[in-house]
Amino acid sequence: MSEAIQILQKYWKHESFRKPQEEIINSVLSGKDTFALLPTGGGKSICFQVPAMINRGIALVISPLVALMKDQVANLQQREIKAIALTGGISTEDTIDLLDNCQFGNYKFLYLSPERLQSEWILERIKNLPINLIAIDEAHCVSQWGHDFRPSYLKISQLKVHFPKVPFIALTASATPRVREDIISQLGLEKPNVFQKSFARENIAYMVFEEEDKLFRTEQILRKNPEPSIIYVRNRKSCLDTMLQLQQLGFTATYYHGGLSSKDKDKNMQLWIKEEVQVIVATNAFGMGIDKANVKTVIHIQLPENLENYYQESGRAGRNGEKAFAIILTSPSDIFQARDQSINTRPDKKFLLEMYVKLCNYFQIAYGEGIDEKFGFNLNAFCVRYGFPTLKTYNALVFLDNQGVLTLSQEFSEKVSLQFIIPSKEVLRYMSLNPTEEEVIVTILRTYPGIYEMAIPFNLSLIAKKSNHSESDVSQMLQKLKEKEIVTYNAKNNDAALVFNEIREDEKTINRIAKYLEHQNQLKILQLESVLQYVNDSKHCKRSLILSYFEEKDSVACGICSFCLSQKKGKKDISSITQQILEQLRTSDLSSREIEKKTLIETNDLIFALQMLLENNIISLKSNNSYSLKK
Repeated sequence: MSEAIQILQKYWKHESFRKPQEEIINSVLSGKDTFALLPTGGGKSICFQVPAMINRGIALVISPLVALMKDQVANLQQREIKAIALTGGISTEDTIDLLDNCQFGNYKFLYLSPERLQSEWILERIKNLPINLIAIDEAHCVSQWGHDFRPSYLKISQLKVHFPKVPFIALTASATPRVREDIISQLGLEKPNVFQKSFARENIAYMVFEEEDKLFRTEQILRKNPEPSIIYVRNRKSCLDTMLQLQQLGFTATYYHGGLSSKDKDKNMQLWIKEEVQVIVATNAFGMGIDKANVKTVIHIQLPENLENYYQESGRAGRNGEKAFAIILTSPSDIFQARDQSINTRPDKKFLLEMYVKLCNYFQIAYGEGIDEKFGFNLNAFCVRYGFPTLKTYNALVFLDNQGVLTLSQEFSEKVSLQFIIPSKEVLRYMSLNPTEEEVIVTILRTYPGIYEMAIPFNLSLIAKKSNHSESDVSQMLQKLKEKEIVTYNAKNNDAALVFNEIREDEKTINRIAKYLEHQNQLKILQLESVLQYVNDSKHCKRSLILSYFEEKDSVACGICSFCLSQKKGKKDISSITQQILEQLRTSDLSSREIEKKTLIETNDLIFALQMLLENNIISLKSNNSYSLKK
């Protein structure tokens, strides 16, 4: 038995490697630079963690995502493997202690963000560590053609000078051939062994349905497939609203987004993993390190940003090899809205500079100062103060984060939250006795319809603005309601943390990164157009469209996607569908919606069958739009 298998069995409790993990590990152990493109669920981390455990010394792992680093370090520590993450916001003294531990404490893994390599003293300390492997996770970030380019990744190649005999392994879950070649070039990989697993997921049925009533179609899908499901949405409000709607329909559901505390994230995730709830409604913050095998459906009820993200998110279905569904529910308004947002919510250079200057002023950072300073941050309060559009500001902050100017962390533990804890009729009674508070309370109830059921993340600035009151007045009123035990109110008003990684230099800072901004904006538009092309294409197999995007040729139609099934519709036995309808109508008169809900017949098939039955005078349509059997 090979040493690699022994390590895998001892620490990860797996009996064997997935293909091509063992070949990748052997490449690394032979000292060769290695490039691994393994689609989501392919087990990328094993490919560098196992060889690092075999060789003496410590592996340097470069990753752009703080949450992902923390997750992997926690997983290693649970396996009694010594690992450390060097993230932003850690003081110089603590950083020195952590690096001392790496040098003298027999640690096996040091995780750090690429921005940390820009500190000369940190680089000097790393040079003295017994590095046995350098792993670059999310390696597509090094390419301007990747979907998440970060210029700080370009500096990783400098490590080749300091560690000429140490093998590099670059790993990514999604990269076109153009991005792959760019990664190899930018990282300076020397004649690397390249491993690429097919993007084809034979057991996933890719579906696109145009729906006016997305909630109704979602209900149909979840009732037909009661196994664990993920529903992806684009923002936090949709996350909560969709969960509440599903709960009202009788589904067990929870939610997950970047605005939850670490405790709530873990609690909600465990509810879903342990199958105490069927559905988790999530933003793209959900998914890192999740390897639940029996996910049956992944539903996107809003358009994804790009096909790279969509492929990874949809790929969380069917990891047990059984048939699973990746579904996009769309409507004409989605497409108009997406195009509008791609133009109007992308910051240009002028906006980026204005926002950055105001941000520094907001925290009273003087010119030439601010490096390594950390602040609690409320995005909505900042936007209200300066009149900035929220989504555009958020995108600007994400861009500054990607460029390493600052670190935007949404791994926070405190938030503003509110819940009414007395019945609604008692709230109405209170308002009648306290008319000066009615406008604020009504505004809250209209803005947050689920506020009786649970503590809701609460936007104080928004409520103040909508009710024409000052924030202090609203805050004082809520404190009063809390004292009277009408509400629970947590008033710690930060929803993120910001760490400034550079000194403040205003135009000098923005001018340096502006060239990347224009390129990124153009790329985002092209990526959106690829999503729209995928959604709107009615002439090709959906799986083939995805493979084509990643330049993987496959001329064989999958036979199970929404397009392929539509081609088989003409061959369907319409009599079985009409029989199902007639069986339902023998019991009572029903609307088309009620028939669809009872039979789960697809909408187009149902309409066609009802039309046939009407034309043949077998059923009639009554004035209340219900169908009835003819006597």
